[in-house]
Amino acid sequence: MNTVLNNMTVLLADDHAIVRKGFRLLLEGAGTARVLEADCGETALTLFEQAAPDVLVMDISMPGMGGLAALARLLAHRPGARVLMLSAYHESIVPMRALKAGALGYLSKRCQPDELVRAVRQVGQGRRYIDPELAQAVALANLSGDADPASTLTEKEMQVFMQLAQGRSVNAVAQDFHLSPSTVGTHLYHIKQKLNISNGAEMTMVALRSGLLDV
Repeated sequence: MNTVLNNMTVLLADDHAIVRKGFRLLLEGAGTARVLEADCGETALTLFEQAAPDVLVMDISMPGMGGLAALARLLAHRPGARVLMLSAYHESIVPMRALKAGALGYLSKRCQPDELVRAVRQVGQGRRYIDPELAQAVALANLSGDADPASTLTEKEMQVFMQLAQGRSVNAVAQDFHLSPSTVGTHLYHIKQKLNISNGAEMTMVALRSGLLDV
């Protein structure tokens, strides 16, 4: 198994050090040449520019710039980047958002170790990989249309929504996305209209019900 990943360079982005260490040991044992670590989306983008890894394995939920926002920003500058999103979310809306945003793969953290290695190898080869436990749900959601209210948001609205639902301020989100506070305020207005909510607490509840936030 020690040459399965064929000397790839992999960048791990996860805010939990113990998770990164476990992934690092697993990937090094599978033959990676180099494993880099980032604890947030901002650091992941910086390291990607510096090291140009073969694969970026990135958690959806991280402090500051979350995984989806970092994914969007990365692909805007590096459209060929190969990204595997790895997260605790199991509802179909989250992997659908990640795949539509340009991720090549999506894997649940409940996966077996060899599943992670298989996913990294496949994404590193430029092929799509979807967690087998989620593949059917994603396919059905694509066919029938997702009934989750958050699915009505545009990609930019979803990025803003996920940040605001975590309790971040409009000014902080504006700074992260290099937008004016008034632009973020406009996105917030549309989010409230589409989701029929009136305050931050209701926004957080929608995010929790949609599986977009950890309990």
